[in-house]
Amino acid sequence: MGMSDSGVSERVISQLLTEMDGITSLQDIVVVAATNRPDMVDSAVLRPGRFDRLIYVPEPDEKSRLQIFKLYTKGMPIANDVDLNPLTTATKYYSGADIESLCREAAMHALRRDINSREVSMKDFQDALKEVGPSVSADMEKWYKGFMQQVRQVQKPTTPIA
Repeated sequence: MGMSDSGVSERVISQLLTEMDGITSLQDIVVVAATNRPDMVDSAVLRPGRFDRLIYVPEPDEKSRLQIFKLYTKGMPIANDVDLNPLTTATKYYSGADIESLCREAAMHALRRDINSREVSMKDFQDALKEVGPSVSADMEKWYKGFMQQVRQVQKPTTPIA
């Protein structure tokens, strides 16, 4: 929590917890939240019974990265020398947003090379790879998986003693 928020974050969390634990039963309410910093989520929010599901979304695998490349190069005039397969291999730990940024940077390289350029070449992608790195690392992936295991351990229902 930053010093500049004047307690706003704490009030929002407090109100969220009050609504979730309130006297009146809420029906047909769905709360969806996402973060890339689960370590900063208030532990009260993660207590058992608060959310039905906590879902870890890992970085895309190679097959998914290929589909993401196809999506972001769909309207892009790419040269015949562009092969997306080696790009998918070279982009391990890249998120979908990282791949989008990489494609945009490759297009910018094509324009910097020739303002009248009509296509993006493999060299443009290779140059973009030197500038746009992954936002996930092996250590981060390991940490996220460990964090989710820890949270799931805490949330496992205990069997009542007979």
